[in-house]
Amino acid sequence: MSQIKRTHLRLLGCLLSLGLFLGSTLGQATQGQEIEPTWESLAANYEVPQWFVDGKIGVWFHWGISSAADENRPNDGSHYGRRMYSVVPDDYTGDLGMSETLTRWHTQRYGHPSEFGYEDLIPLFKGEKWDPDALTKFVKDNGARFIMPVACHHDNFDMYDSFHPWNSVNMGPKRDTLKEWKAAAAKHGLKFGVSTHLYWSPRFFANARKYQKPGTPEWTLFNMDFDPRGYASQDSWNEHWYARCWEIIEKYDPDMFNNDSPYPKIGSGKGLGVKLFTDYINRDLRENDGKQTVVLSFKDANVDRAAFTYNLERGGAGEIKPEPWMWATDLSGGWFYRATAVNRMSIPVMVGNAVDAISKNGVVMLNVALKGDGTIPENQAAYMTAFGDFLRTCGEGIYGSRPWKTFGEGPLKVKDGRQGENHKAFSQQDIRFTTKDGVLYAFVLARPTEDIVIQTLASGGLLDREIADIKLLGSDEKISWERSTDGLTITLPNELPNTLVIGFSIQLNQ
Repeated sequence: MSQIKRTHLRLLGCLLSLGLFLGSTLGQATQGQEIEPTWESLAANYEVPQWFVDGKIGVWFHWGISSAADENRPNDGSHYGRRMYSVVPDDYTGDLGMSETLTRWHTQRYGHPSEFGYEDLIPLFKGEKWDPDALTKFVKDNGARFIMPVACHHDNFDMYDSFHPWNSVNMGPKRDTLKEWKAAAAKHGLKFGVSTHLYWSPRFFANARKYQKPGTPEWTLFNMDFDPRGYASQDSWNEHWYARCWEIIEKYDPDMFNNDSPYPKIGSGKGLGVKLFTDYINRDLRENDGKQTVVLSFKDANVDRAAFTYNLERGGAGEIKPEPWMWATDLSGGWFYRATAVNRMSIPVMVGNAVDAISKNGVVMLNVALKGDGTIPENQAAYMTAFGDFLRTCGEGIYGSRPWKTFGEGPLKVKDGRQGENHKAFSQQDIRFTTKDGVLYAFVLARPTEDIVIQTLASGGLLDREIADIKLLGSDEKISWERSTDGLTITLPNELPNTLVIGFSIQLNQ
């Protein structure tokens, strides 16, 4: 056994023992407040903190090894490390799928996977222009109230100072990126989250196994000690996952922990998934006098939504949800940077989708895919800037707001559930509502070209109070309006703010 592997196993054992011990004792701040490691207990005790529901806007950062591969590569589905090992015979003449196409391209560009493996891309990942302070300031200036960098993606490479030897301090940028992201967030007054995708990784590298040799450092990177099909039932893997995740929590104390992958189940994984999640919340309760200040998010649609914050990735909500949820979408067209990626969601639709999510008790998380050098591509910056323009004008009806009696009205119907997010253009008939401090806000999801009619606000309808005044957000123009049994009609203003979505504040009589 190599010295690297012996050291790794010793560290793993120490971290696991420490993590399991802490997990069994944390959360005992006051009698009766400890959450048991069950979904029922978590659902009964989990409380979404105010900063998250009020902040509304976050930015996810995907950045890692594949960010530094040739930017003109074919589509890899943001799974370069998985797809590059799909070798087909040279004389194969059939159709090539995405994985086979990428493997052939990789072979021509870098060499055969047996000679130039995924690990050989790491020296290309330098992050030489990465400035977390400037990036954090940029997203804050454009509306973000929290950031969430990826701590570890499916490729098993940690973007922090980890006991796992394959990490960004030992190689690549040779920087503790989580530490620097956290410092930047604190400097600019933003909350700091982390996202781990680790649980996928043994399966992720299934096709790479044939090219790995026992006793080499690469053996650890490619998870060769774990069964690519049966790892979910391997105690060694589930304990390893717990230890890696707990190290992030202990070392970086994140305000938000997003598990973007499966986790050990109660049966096959001895409940280490729900144990980690409850240990995270209990740790927070212990340190904050029994008050929850952190957010736990993941994607499992089969768990009671009261037990966590649901990450509704690339999806949408058809109606107002009883629990706060997260609409996570990608501005790059591919999660990880690739110059040829295209975001099929236009900027106006993205802004409209964000307001739609917020009107339905959602919180918005926009992914930015950084280049390998650590900079933000211009096309993604344009999305952020347009969103920032809207928030600078209409933010009073967004930040700190809550859903109204109904989310709104209009012909465009948003699909309920993960995936299948809306790419269709909104019209001026698509209206969304929020409310704050007794004021009702109405957002027109496309720039109007004629008088605005809001049928939901007809006299004798859902709005059971008289309207005192209506103001156009971002303008001092006097607004003319009339309310009848057919609806509220707002005369088209003479001049509209330069934003993609128009907002009105509706002052109500007491």
